[in-house]
This record gives sequence, structure tokens and C-alpha cells, in this order.
Amino acid sequence: MVMSGLISNRNFGSFIASGNEYRSGKDSSLQRRGICGASVARYGDWISKDPLSRCPRGLYFQTNSPLEERVSKAMQSFHDEGPVLRQSSQFMNFKLKAGRKSHFYLSSAPYRSTDIVQREMFGLGLSKRKHTQSELGKVTNVHVHYKSEEDYDVAESPEGTGEAILLEGNLLQVSPWWQQFPKRWVIVLLCFAAFLLCNMDRVNMSIAILPMSQEFNWNSATVGLIQSSFFWGYLLTQILGGIWADKLGGKLVLGFGVVWWSIATVLTPIAAKLGLPYLLIMRAFMGVGEGVAMPAMNNMLSKWIPVSERSRSLALVYSGMYLGSVTGLALSPLLIQKFGWPSVFYAFGSLGSVWFALWFRKAYSSPKEDPDLGAEEKRLIFEGSISKEPVTVIPWKLILSKAPVWALIISHFCHNWGTFILLTWMPTYYNQVLKFNLTESGLLCVLPWLTMAVFANIGGWIADTLVSKGLSITTVRKIMQSIGFLGPAFFLTQLSHVRTPAMAVLCMACSQGSDAFSQSGLYSNHQDIGPRYAGVLLGLSNTAGVLAGVFGTAATGYILQRGSWNDVFKVSVVLYLVGTLVWNIFSTGERVLD
Repeated sequence: MVMSGLISNRNFGSFIASGNEYRSGKDSSLQRRGICGASVARYGDWISKDPLSRCPRGLYFQTNSPLEERVSKAMQSFHDEGPVLRQSSQFMNFKLKAGRKSHFYLSSAPYRSTDIVQREMFGLGLSKRKHTQSELGKVTNVHVHYKSEEDYDVAESPEGTGEAILLEGNLLQVSPWWQQFPKRWVIVLLCFAAFLLCNMDRVNMSIAILPMSQEFNWNSATVGLIQSSFFWGYLLTQILGGIWADKLGGKLVLGFGVVWWSIATVLTPIAAKLGLPYLLIMRAFMGVGEGVAMPAMNNMLSKWIPVSERSRSLALVYSGMYLGSVTGLALSPLLIQKFGWPSVFYAFGSLGSVWFALWFRKAYSSPKEDPDLGAEEKRLIFEGSISKEPVTVIPWKLILSKAPVWALIISHFCHNWGTFILLTWMPTYYNQVLKFNLTESGLLCVLPWLTMAVFANIGGWIADTLVSKGLSITTVRKIMQSIGFLGPAFFLTQLSHVRTPAMAVLCMACSQGSDAFSQSGLYSNHQDIGPRYAGVLLGLSNTAGVLAGVFGTAATGYILQRGSWNDVFKVSVVLYLVGTLVWNIFSTGERVLD
């Protein structure tokens, strides 16, 4: 329960320096690091009925600074003695500068805890109707003695009368911690879950295709055709998804996409048994749903996430894709062996309904639409941001005239050629070349994607840290994407020299791990150069990326009929090098579209 007010003539003060009585109705600035003493004036009768002694572990006053969003822990407890709270004192060890008034919380957490455990006051024995209100001006006879500890006077501030931070306002009710979780990160986590399902439903075919090809007598060319059919629909809705998201809002478009591809996933076994044409159509339908996911997500995050958190938020969302691959590749063999290959599609597809129920209740297309968004978070989101209004007209001529846009398009093509080949053909490579069985192939495919999930978030943290240190966004994006291109190129060239399956798996993992730095490179750049058109820009560049997936996946099947896996990897390496040159010459982190 937040104690952000005075009750009757009761006062709680926090201060530094030294002095005697002081009243303040304005914000106080604590500019010294050190020990901040706190003294609690003698409280009169709290409430004669329902004393606070029902709290099993005593009461603790703890404080945090909402501006810096950090917590200082209480070092001494403050216990009640029946209906009267005795005069006592405590010390908070401040490791930060509090630029604004601190809020104090009444808590039943032990003093060793560094977290504030909030309790509603009526949950501790006070009924809701007994909450009282008091204005600061009504406070009388307040006398507070305070003095900083000299040993902790690290800022060497002169002694003198300091400002006491007096608590003012009403006795407020605080929501549970899960309701105070930043709304922008709720959106990020829901997008993360959507992308988790996205790749679970996509990669299950990479495992299921092995028993399916035996059952239906498919050769390598047919398998490549089936794998690439997904991209027919995926290609169709890239630009359309971006336009819809920028005009209608990301919530509607992403929700539609998840429901659509989940239904298509569930219907895949039925289509396969009806015949190859029906399976190709169903896989294309699934691609239609997944095609809107990335543009819609990019649109939403461009509205919800400030630039200081951009790389981390996008890295977390895209790591959902990688963990989706991990989950799909790990669980698919187990489900196939126990229940048969159709079970994979039924199980994974049904999860979309659970996600949609949460999305429908919790998500909003923009911060302006969320009625429960707090003022502090809204200020943080909108501070220094571009207009969050929906786009009515897409300036196609202006967009296509910008060199950084074409750098995105070409680089996305080069990046996705290698990425999609590994995504769709890796289990086959493990099975046919490294001679792993079905279960081993699925489980070993997990390692590269798990590596990507880890390194995507590491790269996001590094990128945001470099930006906060003053490095230009352009430089950061070029560094991150160069790692994302040159790393995979190097490790794929090593595959032709390794002699053991273990080293081959390690090279694959290192290739994908370095590839994940792209999430802080080209995948973050759409919001840099044109945040108002982030959905359309991602739709454009990902269209090129999908074309790479269509041609690369299908071409791999034909290359394998006439050549070897080394030839497949050589093509990917050449495209990675081309992408590196284009990106470093033409890309920028500055806004070029308003």
C-alpha cells in the first residue's frame, strides 16, 4: 500500500544534510550519494480498531524513486505496538541520486529484501472506508531532527538545512505488481509469444517432412517445392501487411495473422492426405497469415517503444522466433514418434487460440488507445517521438527514392537467403550428411537456434549501450549488421573442412549465433529511418527476404540433385559478402522519412 499521503497530523520525512524543522510542499532534490536518514515522528492513534498487528512480519517503510525506477531497501524495521505506532527511525542506503520526490510504501516485506512488496492497507486490517485524506497545509506541529552520516558524505556537500521530502496527497490503493509491469513491455512479450508460435508452426514441417516424404514417396525436388510453397503466401502479404498495420493498427493485423496461420496449421494433415496440390495450397495459406506478423509487430513497437529501448525490445521479440524454432525442433520428433506426424500440426496449431485470448484483452495498437497507461510511462514513450497517428497515405515515390531503403531491401535479401536455407534444410543436412536419426536431427537443430536467442539479446543490449554512450545510431547499426553478415560467412566456409559431426554442429551454432546480431542491425533500421512507415518499410524489405526464401529453398533442392552441400553453402557466403558491402556503403541510422 502506497503511503503517499499524510494521515491526520502524522508525518513521514526523508532528508539529507542536517537541520531541524522543515516543511516542504514542493519536490525536493537529493543530490548527494550516501546515507539518507529517515525519521518517523510520533504517530498518534492510528485507528483504534483493526490495528496493524495483523501483519505477521511487522511493517517496513521502503522508498523508490519513480523517475529512475530503482529501489532502496529499508535497513531497519518499523513495528507497530497495537493501535499506536511508536516513534522509531530507520536508514535507507541510497545508491542513486533522487531527482524527484520519493514515494514510500507500507510493506510486510523483510528488511533484507531489495524488492518492494506492496500490500493494500485494507488487506492488513484496515477497511477501505476508513482511508482518510489530508492536505499538506493541514499539518501542524511537525518536528523532525535529521543529520547525514559524515562517513557517507561522498559528495562533500556543505552542511546546512536540507529539504525534507514530506509525503502528501491521499492514502492510495496500489495495484498488484503484475498490473504495474510496464505496458510497453507487455506488448513486447505478447509479440514475443506470437513469434514463438510463428516459428513453431513453421519449422514443424522441417521435421515432419521426413516421415511424410517416406509415406507419400516424395523426392528431393518435391520436398523443396513443399518447403517453398509456404513462401508463396508469405510473400503475398508482406507489403499488404505493412499497409494494413500502418493504417488499421498492429493489434488487428497481428491478431488476424495468428488466427489465420493457426487454422492453416491444424488443417495441414488433412490437406496432405487429400493430395500434393491441396498441401501446397494449405502451406501457402499458412504463409499468408505469417506474412503480416513482422510488419504488424514493427508498426506496434514503433509506437510503443522509445528509441533508447529499441534494440533490446526487437531483439527480445525476434528471439521468440528462435526459441520457437528450438521448441518446434525439440518437441516435433517426440510427438511424431509417439502419436504420428499429424499430431505436430494439431498440437502446435491449437496454441494460437490461447495467445489470441490474451492479445484481445491486453494489447492496444498505440499508447493513446490504452486507458490504463500511466502518465509516467506515457511521457517516456512520447518524449522526443514522432507522431503516433495512423498513416493515411503511403508516399511510395519518396520511399523508393531513398538509398537507405534500397540498402535495407538488398541486405534483407542477402541475409534471408542463408537464414531460410538453414531454417528449412538443416534437419535434412543432419540426417543425410551427418547421419543422425530423426530424433537426433531435431534435437541437434535446437542448438543453433538457442544460440541465436541468446546472442540476439546480447546484441540488443550492446547496441542500446553503445547508443547511450554517444555512438551514432548509424555506426551501431553498421557494426551489428557487419557481424551478422561476416560471422555466418566465416563459419559456413569452415563446414567444408570439418571432419566430425560435432564440429559441424558447432559451426552451425556459431554461424547462427553471429547471424542474430542482425536484429540490432538491419531489423532495427526500419524504425530508425522512417518510424511512421515502419510497417511498410519492413514489408518492402521482407518481401525481398521472402523472395530469397522462395528461391533459396527451392534452389537448394535442385542444387543437391546435381551438386553437394558445399555448393549450397558457397552461394550463401557470396550473398553475405555482397550484403556487407551494400549495407556499409548505403545504410544510415538517421531519419530520412518523416
